[in-house]
Amino acid sequence: MIPTIRLRVAGAAALAATAVLVPLLAHASPAAAVAPAEVVSPLPQTPDANPDTQISFLGAPASELSAVVVHGTLSGLHGGVLRAYSTGTGASFLPASPFDSGEQVTVTATLTPPGAPAQKIGTTFTVSSPYTLPPPGPAQPVKITATNVRRFRSRPDLRPSAVTVTTPAANPALGDILLSPDSGPGQNGAMIVAPSGQLVWFTALPTGQAAFDLQVQSYRGRPALTWWQGEIIGGHGQGTDVIDNTRYQRLATVHAGNGLDADLHDFEITPQGTAWITAYAPQHWDLSTDGGLRAGLIDDGVVQEIDIATGLVMFEWHALGHVAIAGSYKHAPREDGDVLDFFHLNSIDPLSDGDLLISSRNMWAVYLISATTGAVEWQLGGRSSTFTLGAGVRFAWQHDATLLPNGTITLFDNEAGPEEASQSRAVDISINPTSQTASLVNQITYPGAGIIAESQGNIQELSNGDSFVDWGQAGEISEFSPGDTLTFDMHLSTPANSYRAFREAWQAQPATRPALAVRAAGRRTEVWASWNGATNVTAWRVLAGNSQHRLHVVGTYPASGFETAISAPTAKRLVRVQALGAGRELLRNSPLIAARPR
Repeated sequence: MIPTIRLRVAGAAALAATAVLVPLLAHASPAAAVAPAEVVSPLPQTPDANPDTQISFLGAPASELSAVVVHGTLSGLHGGVLRAYSTGTGASFLPASPFDSGEQVTVTATLTPPGAPAQKIGTTFTVSSPYTLPPPGPAQPVKITATNVRRFRSRPDLRPSAVTVTTPAANPALGDILLSPDSGPGQNGAMIVAPSGQLVWFTALPTGQAAFDLQVQSYRGRPALTWWQGEIIGGHGQGTDVIDNTRYQRLATVHAGNGLDADLHDFEITPQGTAWITAYAPQHWDLSTDGGLRAGLIDDGVVQEIDIATGLVMFEWHALGHVAIAGSYKHAPREDGDVLDFFHLNSIDPLSDGDLLISSRNMWAVYLISATTGAVEWQLGGRSSTFTLGAGVRFAWQHDATLLPNGTITLFDNEAGPEEASQSRAVDISINPTSQTASLVNQITYPGAGIIAESQGNIQELSNGDSFVDWGQAGEISEFSPGDTLTFDMHLSTPANSYRAFREAWQAQPATRPALAVRAAGRRTEVWASWNGATNVTAWRVLAGNSQHRLHVVGTYPASGFETAISAPTAKRLVRVQALGAGRELLRNSPLIAARPR
């Protein structure tokens, strides 16, 4: 059987395209693990590829590709260059000029596997008419009080939203809590707190920007901290995904390709050094057959796989090419300038066989997407569910669909936006492909009257069997035992919320120096010491003297939370602190600070 290849097309002289490609192939990376099948993006029949799209050939080494011809019905033939992926599993053809909106593009190429006959591969797609969303207006500031924002003498530049632990963690050793406070008092940013609620690390973002989806992932075989940051426009994000190492140094910044911006909803790194991301593509669109305007506007949900090392797009999937608008629970707007967010893609779970499990909030559905054709293999929930839903399975406006090792699917069922039920819940669903039925395995609701979260939220299965739940817009984060007993609970200062929250073991030592603030107090010196992001400081050693060359140890004091306050018995002019580890080893010196004038 001839393998299907997903291919992307461009246009300038076909002869020029071929001439440019051949010499570049000689410099392509050697083949690594080859993808299971050859795929060409934009996928065949994609109705809204961006004018700046590249043509992605995934599944075979670049050296096996030749004779790439890209032709647009309006723009004609396109020249360009072929650039190999760092994974050795393909290449992207980068057109020398963009396509014309509304035209159809045809791509052909020759694939010549070793010891096999040459094969013709290709794709055909239509180019979109993009729409630029207007920038958001300034957010109404939230009044800051003495208790809803944290302040630190040693780091006055950090003003994160406060968190309050109401049920102490039954098992503090399970790890810290990673979250990204947004829309509340203080600064937006990515944040790690200990189970006690004490701040571990915070990075503040400029006004108008937000951080989402902070989590620990593996990159190049080592632990890394990842998140999205940027602007929120029309319910989705326009920004970038970032990767930091355990010293909080930037390893990579991941951009969406093909003229799009990385969206806030998901960022999943693979062992191969690629990243699955979400993106939104606002388009001019005829919505008259769906109850809207002929000159309407629509947001398409896009999935991309990005080669992190090169920034090239390896694969791209568009909801509009595979899912009918009529299935949406959002109605087409009738006002000029209003955008139909018909799909609202909000999670990607890359499966071991290469297929994708994705969640569509506004379809009330979870989809299994073929990694070789982009086709919907099955749909769980929504108006056209492949499975008959058993008692308690129906969900609405959900987030964060994940396939567990035991074959069940967990998701956060918001049930709001508008309200469809009185409570949001975390659910575990079992599906039976043979009988095409879905049954409820378990559900978790917040104790008492419950919580209704109009947006956001996630569920994480922990190593001890507990379920860690972020209640999204409600600003509550909880943990439950396998018997659904509440074992941890905390909340953010109203109206702050966090898109997702995770509990992870995180060990880090920053590349920066510890921070220090001092104040003379008679024959003593008040000292405040902190080291943003350090997880291994157990004590602070205070040194003082009247010369930087003659410092003496004043005392050693146990570390206490993010910032340790010390009343040091010294009246010397200069003060420094040293961060100490568990064995009292020196980790790093702070700057030398003058507590008194000369």
